[in-house]
Amino acid sequence: MAIEKMNASSSLAEVVDRILDKGVVVDAWARVSLVGIELLAVEARVVVAGVDTYLKYAEAVGLTASAQAA
Repeated sequence: MAIEKMNASSSLAEVVDRILDKGVVVDAWARVSLVGIELLAVEARVVVAGVDTYLKYAEAVGLTASAQAA
């Protein structure tokens, strides 16, 4: 039985294409406090997707004008 080794390297264009096709969501939240006093609060939400992917899922959760008008 022969073992085939697959090439695991991907070009940057393939990676970007996959990210824009599927989308990526990064949700981060951090709080820095000292003795019960909040010194710093950071909230971040990053969504990276292609326009088609965004519109497909945004309409499903009511974020587009066409979904809000209905």
